[in-house]
Amino acid sequence: MISDHPTRQDTWEARDLRSVLHGFTHLGTLRDRGPVVMSRGKGVYVEDSHGKRYLEGNSGLWNMVVGFDHPELVEAACDQYRKFPAYHAFFGRVSEPTVALSEKLLEIAPVPMDKVFFTNSGSEANDTVVKMLWMINRAQGRPRRRKILSRKNAYHGVTGITASMTGKDYVGAFGLPLDDFLFADCPHYWRYAVPGESEIEYSARCARRLQAQIEAEGPDTIAGFFAEPVMGAGGVIPPPEGYFEAIQPVLRKFDIPLVADEVICGFGRTGKMWGCQTYDIEPDILVASKCLTAGYFPMGAIMVSRSVADRLDEAANEFEEFPHGFTSAGHPVGCSIALKAIDIILNGGVFDNVVNVSPYFQERIGGFASHPHIGEVRGIGLMGALELVGDKENKTPFPPEQPVAEQIANVALENGLICRPIGQAIVVAPPFIITRDQIDELFDKLQRTIEQVIGT
Repeated sequence: MISDHPTRQDTWEARDLRSVLHGFTHLGTLRDRGPVVMSRGKGVYVEDSHGKRYLEGNSGLWNMVVGFDHPELVEAACDQYRKFPAYHAFFGRVSEPTVALSEKLLEIAPVPMDKVFFTNSGSEANDTVVKMLWMINRAQGRPRRRKILSRKNAYHGVTGITASMTGKDYVGAFGLPLDDFLFADCPHYWRYAVPGESEIEYSARCARRLQAQIEAEGPDTIAGFFAEPVMGAGGVIPPPEGYFEAIQPVLRKFDIPLVADEVICGFGRTGKMWGCQTYDIEPDILVASKCLTAGYFPMGAIMVSRSVADRLDEAANEFEEFPHGFTSAGHPVGCSIALKAIDIILNGGVFDNVVNVSPYFQERIGGFASHPHIGEVRGIGLMGALELVGDKENKTPFPPEQPVAEQIANVALENGLICRPIGQAIVVAPPFIITRDQIDELFDKLQRTIEQVIGT
């Protein structure tokens, strides 16, 4: 950290502060403590430029699921760079790995899908889906069907469109959301259920309120409903019991496509290959990213059903093309990496490890439930969160001038652990290759950190 070398101007930290604009970073902390500049990684650990090692409790940004030095992924990239280093997917031309990855994704999709469209990120993928829906409805003589429904506290990306679907207050910094972006209830049972209401009852209430919202807006004005199986950047919020079973009939009743944002959940995070399988979701469109390449290449992918693909094809007739795309989307090196990452996850024992260690991970995180300042422990698979509260009985958060989650994350760094503060929650989502001993190390360090910041 920069504080270790206050007078040196040639350190990585000093150079960072002079040149780098950081996203999603607490600027006061950055000024006071300086950045942490990473140098290398091995397995579930990363090492900074001073040689200090950290257990990466968040898999980078949910994505480095097979660790930071997997030789097969490196070799897959090198092999493809040597053979055919770059190409696009425009004008009916495409690389061989792009076709092969499309086939693989359709093979492993949680429900039957028909076509794949590639982007460079999850944000670009969700943005593209909105444009697809708008284009389809325009071509079908339903130009009023432009409204997009997501949920309060959702996260779907950072483009103008996807930030407008992100139900966070900070999007107001950009004058967003844009018109026609609407937010249904956040499915956070602990926070929003009324006294005595069961999870099933809360889910039914969410469904009733969703139907009322659709009817008030006009069903013929709504183009699609976007939902993460588990709200990841919202603070790891799994849906309450019966939630998707309750809302899917409402969407079908009004012919509103369901878009599953599997950017965080996809490829094993919830303990099944897809979050859709964990929660019996039957999407019309599925968006994947992050774990698709195990973090070794920027990529997003959209899988669309036969119905959506056919309607998109009809809509494109007017323009003789789908007038949208990204120069690097479907990049042959990225697709080769993704093919190898999927193989490693499915056939290399990685997904099996998720299934084997997830119960122990949930057992260990569940041990924090008795802490007087942890209001809720929540999670599934290899993801979890601790909701910090000033008053546990009343679920009252700490005051804004006491940023406890940020403090815990900072002290955890000193203790050799990377965890993530989201609001007043601490989130952990380690790589899929983590062992039981490393799970113990993660939670032992987290427990020590919490004791240092807010006591036992």
